[in-house]
Amino acid sequence: MVSVDKDTFEREVLSSEGVVAVDFLSQACEPCKNLLPEVEKLADKYKGKIKFCKLDTTRAKRLAITQKVLGLPTVAIYKNGEKIDEVTKEDATIQNIENMIEKYI
Repeated sequence: MVSVDKDTFEREVLSSEGVVAVDFLSQACEPCKNLLPEVEKLADKYKGKIKFCKLDTTRAKRLAITQKVLGLPTVAIYKNGEKIDEVTKEDATIQNIENMIEKYI
């Protein structure tokens, strides 16, 4: 799983070809911290099929806003640099995240 920040987001996500999943999180967000190990397991499971990134929004608030991330946790799917799907807040369960990933691989 690639850690991205405001300086590497464009290169790793927006300029990437194919499908990228981005876990938008914050260290102050308990649901985010609980979800991260499960998302990391999905990253291992789907390695080679989909790229996984994580972004700590604490240091990238403007970037999160430009990506229309209005709540945490949010896991978004990008395809060829365009955000095409996301699950957020209560809907960001590991089952919903995996179901969303399955649609795009």
